[in-house]
Amino acid sequence: MASFHQILYHIIFRTKDGRGTIPAENQTELFKYIWGIIKNKNCVLHRINGMQEHLHILIGLHPSIALADLVREIKTSSSNWLKQSEAFPFFNGWASGYCALTYSYKDKDTIVNYIKNQQEHHKEENFENELKRFFVENGLGTGEEFFWADK
Repeated sequence: MASFHQILYHIIFRTKDGRGTIPAENQTELFKYIWGIIKNKNCVLHRINGMQEHLHILIGLHPSIALADLVREIKTSSSNWLKQSEAFPFFNGWASGYCALTYSYKDKDTIVNYIKNQQEHHKEENFENELKRFFVENGLGTGEEFFWADK
């Protein structure tokens, strides 16, 4: 009998000190690099997008991979790559924390569309308020004590 799994995570993390060090015109290169990491870990990338200071990634996590290990791999490898790339001259690292929220597959298209429309969305709401809203919507308080500890 084959195994079945459905582990959908919306992962959010920001640059060190929340600085806008990921130029919009070069983000596609970064997204492709991260997609390669996710693919190599037998996970499924449903959507990735972001702004100059943060990223949103929606993945189907393979059950043999620990979430913390995957996020650490994404952040460590991409940080090294970004620092070596001339396309990201001001990048100085990722913040130490991250947010990972689980969703049902029935919510997948909604989350994909939300991530897809980051540029439009952030015309109305900054990243800090966005993250606070995610915490509140999921009954987790404001998240300030967790996510902003290294700011």
